Amino acid sequence: MLETASHRFTGARFFTAGHGYWRLMEWGMSPQERVAFIEHHVRLGITTVDHADIYGDYQCEAAFGEALKLAPGLRDQLQIVTKCGIATRAQPEHQIGHYITDKRHILQSAENSLRHIHTDRLDLLLIHRPDPLMEADEVAEAFMALHHSGKVLHFGVSNFSPSQFSLLQSRLPFSAGDKSAEISPVQQSVLLDGSLDQCQQLRIRPMAWSCLGGGRLFNDPHFQPLRDELEAVRQETGATSLEQVVYSWILMLPSRPLPIIGSGKTAAGQRSRRSTELIPVASAVVSVFARRRWDLMCPEA
Repeated sequence: MLETASHRFTGARFFTAGHGYWRLMEWGMSPQERVAFIEHHVRLGITTVDHADIYGDYQCEAAFGEALKLAPGLRDQLQIVTKCGIATRAQPEHQIGHYITDKRHILQSAENSLRHIHTDRLDLLLIHRPDPLMEADEVAEAFMALHHSGKVLHFGVSNFSPSQFSLLQSRLPFSAGDKSAEISPVQQSVLLDGSLDQCQQLRIRPMAWSCLGGGRLFNDPHFQPLRDELEAVRQETGATSLEQVVYSWILMLPSRPLPIIGSGKTAAGQRSRRSTELIPVASAVVSVFARRRWDLMCPEA
């Protein structure tokens, strides 16, 4: 089993890797195959599942829910995370794509997610992206209503700056104890903009999405020098794959981010699990990265 991580303020417990279902509709799985896929990851100890209402043009939550309906015993083995606050034209009532974080929208989105996933509660609800028109008091009212009803156990934000997170937290009587951010060797802005510093300050373990850069790490010619450096790290540490090196590197950042795997292949879960086995040689990975040229780790600079 993978090590669990306790969130200081919320008390929510998640494992050291989660699985994201952003591209579930692209994987071509039948409901029965989805059940087997979820069960496989549960056996690995990867029981945190990451969703958003808009994933798959609003279809992914329902497709996942079909699997839970076929195997209802799975629900209590999972920590279900979902997000709301983005409106797309995939729903007719949205004339333009934009952000919506008013109380009514948050409450309705949570109800929709509960219905689609076939569950009576969400373990964690995140505001998907910062809304320039966000009224922090309204978001707080929605969170408090959902918390009081027991429909959502914990709350947080995704892709928020430190000041945006602090604004929302200032309106809540309890902690918004989770953050989600894009973290990968090809996207390191959160290492320098104060986001992960804030996580350390508040003892929050953020969730890291797009850890492999949406595949760009492996197929973009621009990142060939970076791939070469990662391969050198792999050889020096005895890692079995570049993915293992990347996941291990993310896990060793001071705020100890929780990587979200986004692959529809069961082997990806195995590789992520092995990254936790690389932790005993973490100092080797750190030293190798430290002596590599920084511009190779930040090729966009």
